[in-house]
Amino acid sequence: MFRAIGNSIRLARAARELGRHDALFPLELRQEMPKLLLMLLPLAKIRLSWEEEPEHIEGSAGERLAAALANLGPSYIKLGQFLATRPDVIGADLAADLTSLQDKLPPFPTEEARRIIAEDLGKPVDELYDRFSEAIAAASIAQVHHAHTMPEPEEPESGAEETPDVIAEPSEVVEPLDAAAEETEPHQGLDVAVKVLRPNVETRFADDLDSFFWAAETIERFYKPARRLRPVEVVQTLADSVRLEMDFRLEAAAISEMAQNTANDVGFRVPAVDWERTARRVLTIEWVDGIPASDREALVEAGHDMKALGRQVIQSFLTHALRDGFFHADMHQGNLFVDEDGVLVAVDFGIMGRIGPHERRYLADILMGFLLRDYTRIADVHFEAGYVPRTKSRHAFAQALRSIGEPIWGKSLSELSMSRLLSQLFQVTEQFDMRTRPELILLQKTMVVVEGVARHFDPDHNIWESAEPVVKEWITGQATPEHRLEEAAAGALQMGRVLANLPDVLERAERATRLLADNVDDQGVKVHPGSLKNEPRAHPVFWLIAGALIALLAVAIF
Repeated sequence: MFRAIGNSIRLARAARELGRHDALFPLELRQEMPKLLLMLLPLAKIRLSWEEEPEHIEGSAGERLAAALANLGPSYIKLGQFLATRPDVIGADLAADLTSLQDKLPPFPTEEARRIIAEDLGKPVDELYDRFSEAIAAASIAQVHHAHTMPEPEEPESGAEETPDVIAEPSEVVEPLDAAAEETEPHQGLDVAVKVLRPNVETRFADDLDSFFWAAETIERFYKPARRLRPVEVVQTLADSVRLEMDFRLEAAAISEMAQNTANDVGFRVPAVDWERTARRVLTIEWVDGIPASDREALVEAGHDMKALGRQVIQSFLTHALRDGFFHADMHQGNLFVDEDGVLVAVDFGIMGRIGPHERRYLADILMGFLLRDYTRIADVHFEAGYVPRTKSRHAFAQALRSIGEPIWGKSLSELSMSRLLSQLFQVTEQFDMRTRPELILLQKTMVVVEGVARHFDPDHNIWESAEPVVKEWITGQATPEHRLEEAAAGALQMGRVLANLPDVLERAERATRLLADNVDDQGVKVHPGSLKNEPRAHPVFWLIAGALIALLAVAIF
């Protein structure tokens, strides 16, 4: 009861703000809402005498919704950003408008940041950094400070007793002296960026997420038409995402994983993590000395090749998605810098995307299919992956795919959009009963952002021309004998795990069967023990031998 009262009050306040912006129920969602709520909608729009006129009342439904969510604070900003990745839930137009939702808030006091750092790292800020600035950027979950790490104490000079008995020749001394000089460099300290979690943000998010869950559960329980939107599932995904974002050790791990994946890549890198100065609420990384990707004029003045940068951002993203299955899912201009060598440097790894081997193969095959205009092949990929039920017509599906692919050819370079094609593809596949796959939707929404960055660098950039070599290289690599052997070995290893557990499974099955034979079920039906004794049973050793033969056969085939 108390939960319902508290959540109702919090949601009523939010409804007032949404109502003032005429964004309580955007048109895309009103058909899903109960008529009673729609009848009460005018009440939410009434402005009380002490309330200020909302700043942004004009614009599309999505723009008004974005303005209202920004006013409601951190939890609602994250909700809006998350919904921007779910056009399957709120509609493509509304999702597109929410991508503009800015995650910028006033900074909290620097002294509070110093207190959090000292609590989490166990040392005062002055012992960790010899310089620590005011906040240079602030968002809903954290803010960032520019700092310089404290120089490490130099090694004490060697005493007379440590002098070697044999004096080396001068030529032998030169190299160790140079090495010693190089070793002193890290003692000078480093420029770093320090990200600090907002105070009490966990409690604020916990309260608002509980309200979201309560509202979602209530809707699912009492209003069946809205169940197709899966509101509880949507809130749970948001909660999982926020939980990861509020533990900076996990963000540091994401940076480390991407650094390992991209160590040998040309034209893209990530900053190094200072693990000694990183904890749950504090993240310290290398300071990126570069030009913000958003400052095109400065990039041009610095002499950077803008066409090459446009190509690099597309190819880096696709390489991460296809080769690694792990990509930066928030790669907008504010999270990219260009260093003096023209290398893209990414920051802010709070939102990451991950896709498995099957999804990667699916993505590469459909992109290559559209590049070759082979719509039958694209249809086959969907059916082979089990994404489209076999009860549907392959020919009809291929025809629907052609209606998506053909219009993109013959258009100007500025109109070619891979993200728009993927969006249309998911809309068509839904008509053929393909269930929405959130990981692919996140990838498609990230592609929207990355395409925007590429076009910012080079307005006439050909997205498909940049993507083709990456997709071809990945598909070719999948067909090599080495990769086939790796897949076969992985399959054999998986089968080995199954076979190792098979005796236990069979024993449990046999015990269950005996229990069933000795007991009467709820319907009063009893299995006669004799009927079980007369049935032949294979010995577990037989199953082990048969499984081993199947594994060997699979390896031989590959």
